[in-house]
Amino acid sequence: MTLPNYIERFIQPRVEEGLQDSPVVLIHGPRRCGKTTLARHLGETHGHVYLSFDDEGVLAAAQEDPVGFVTGLPERVILDEVQRIPELFTSIKLVVDRERTPGRFILTGSANVLLLPRLSDSLAGRMAIIRLHPLSRCELLGHKSRFLERLSTDGFEWRRTERLGDGIAEIIAVGGYPEALSRPTDARRRAWSRDYIETIVQRDILDMARIRGQEVLPDLLTAAADKTAQIFNLADLAAPFSLSRPTIRDYVTLLERIFLIHRLRSWHSNPLSRLVKSPKLHIGDTGLACTLLDLTADDLKADRTRCGHLLETFVVQEIRRQAGWSPRPPKLGHFRDRDGVEVDLVLEFGPNRIAAVEVKMSATVRAQDFRGIKKIQAAVGERFAQGIVLYDGEDVLPFGENMKAVPIKYVWEDPNETSG
Repeated sequence: MTLPNYIERFIQPRVEEGLQDSPVVLIHGPRRCGKTTLARHLGETHGHVYLSFDDEGVLAAAQEDPVGFVTGLPERVILDEVQRIPELFTSIKLVVDRERTPGRFILTGSANVLLLPRLSDSLAGRMAIIRLHPLSRCELLGHKSRFLERLSTDGFEWRRTERLGDGIAEIIAVGGYPEALSRPTDARRRAWSRDYIETIVQRDILDMARIRGQEVLPDLLTAAADKTAQIFNLADLAAPFSLSRPTIRDYVTLLERIFLIHRLRSWHSNPLSRLVKSPKLHIGDTGLACTLLDLTADDLKADRTRCGHLLETFVVQEIRRQAGWSPRPPKLGHFRDRDGVEVDLVLEFGPNRIAAVEVKMSATVRAQDFRGIKKIQAAVGERFAQGIVLYDGEDVLPFGENMKAVPIKYVWEDPNETSG
């Protein structure tokens, strides 16, 4: 796949809004997802000077004298990979409190500093926080989807579209990391992903925590990829390793903190009982998951069960990306009860609009595919906006009041447009 030199990131307007009213704008997300490219693109417009803490000289200077380093910075500055020097946040707070100039600092981080109370508290009320993911399918196609808007308001109109077919496996396998996508062959993309994982373990995790047994982290991440789109079960994840469950739990938290995995919370409503309250585990990027599991697109085509799990993760992550640039992002969760009735994604658009999404690999949909969605509809009553089953079909099909089967492509395409 040939990528342009700069791909428009649809979250850019949110960053620009932050630069207008906040002294500090933090862009955080996994390493190599495009944070630096976005920050430097905006910095060129607003006159920011770029410094990276991956430069050992810059890092050493900041560590030696954090206060002096920050006070001596240019009027507007980008500080890249700030998680490598957490002591800097207090110094930034001191400078900001003396002069609250909007857009003074653009920070990027490959670890979620918000999970570290001392760091996040030091800039509370002073910092706009933007989460950047790897590239969405929408961004690769160059247009915003109205999927979330349609899900919460006017619904999905009928329009015939082509099935994805084997293209589903191709989309899943390439993922969304810009540098992986720019590689000319599948073998080169997989080589990039392997190097990426090694770098993450050797640098970012060791920067955050001096832990024993870090050599198990790639295997733990592989185990998480193998269980993507399944209920998080610590005992199952810990079973192959000769480490305690509390240690494995800490390692899972580290992987989540650097955005490589994501635990989707359990959604619940008062009228519903016998709920499974455990989160659902999702790998952060399906291309990375395929490398970890040594799966090619052809392998996915031959294993529909594995492909179905990865497709669910792909859709969940695509919707998370779209929620990031939504004017009013929905809260996301999953639903499952102890009878095994489940819904892959429940979206809360404020307190009074709830939608439900189920993901299917199949080209056909049956009434029983709406079983979990109907449970949610009955529980929330008038708050129910609509429920859809995403499937690899050609048509939008009605399945009752506020329920439809919708082609998967509608997640990243506007049904009134014709694009790839």
